[in-house]
Amino acid sequence: MKLKMLCAVACLAAFGSGLAQAQNYPNKTITMIVPFAAGGPTDTVARLVAQSMGTTLKQQIIIENVGGAGGTIGAARAAKAAPDGYTLFLHHIGQSTAPALYRKLPYDAITSFEPIGLITDVPMTVVARGNFPAKDMKELITYVKANKDKVTYAHAGLGSASHLCGMLLQTAMGVELTTVPYKGTGPAMNDLLGGQVDFMCDQTTNTTSQIKSGKIKAYGVTTKTVVPSLPNLPTLASGALPNFEVGVWHGLYAPKGTPKPVVDALANALRASLRDPNVIKRFSDLGTEPVPTNQATPEALRTHLKQQIDLWGPIIKKAGAFAD
Repeated sequence: MKLKMLCAVACLAAFGSGLAQAQNYPNKTITMIVPFAAGGPTDTVARLVAQSMGTTLKQQIIIENVGGAGGTIGAARAAKAAPDGYTLFLHHIGQSTAPALYRKLPYDAITSFEPIGLITDVPMTVVARGNFPAKDMKELITYVKANKDKVTYAHAGLGSASHLCGMLLQTAMGVELTTVPYKGTGPAMNDLLGGQVDFMCDQTTNTTSQIKSGKIKAYGVTTKTVVPSLPNLPTLASGALPNFEVGVWHGLYAPKGTPKPVVDALANALRASLRDPNVIKRFSDLGTEPVPTNQATPEALRTHLKQQIDLWGPIIKKAGAFAD
């Protein structure tokens, strides 16, 4: 009986401490870790959301880019941060694929974090350097198969969205290509623009402006429907690669142990940002849109992450793509 009383008192004290912390939260600058280089698609999503959330929370949210190892270096740093609400972590689909891609991780994708909410599901595009010979996706496949020892595919590192899309593309085309990893798709895009690599699969948030400017060639989107911001770009599934589909969802997290009242405050600010007309417009310009606000919740992200881990695990193991 006495033990139960002590547990009850401890739980009440912890709740009271968390509530007090939430009432004073935030009272200083918040850091949002993005596990990729500045200028990439996930970085773009993070900066849009961070600016709007900062307005709601009345505190600045700064972005810290911690690239490398397909996002796992940034994830590890976020997992070890103080669980006080002043370090956040924004990651994409890679949070669900890392457990299968890496034999050893310095964190657990589920238990090391407090989910805050889903943000957006971004379509991807297959793009190539401006002078790539192929005119459409069918020609690209033919060219790649005929020149598989020469063609180079760029991606943002093992486990990145561009790497995952590339694995699916190579499987669908029936080829194995020379891949060139980068610390983010920002640097990869720079080399694609410069003609140092041949093609890549990247999120619309990183490719739309380059496609519209005519600086790179675009061959298709990876969603079942055409993207409104790129109305003339066909879906891969409608032509050369039937049933091909992949999108890149993004979620926001805090370190495990962050008090629930603080997580709730962050989730409320996230939902407010996804209703922000400026965020909605900028997302639309980049070929995506916010998730419905009922998905921008800790529960929705927790469920989605678990489902995605279960989905990608067998796919990655079958492909034999692993890292130490």
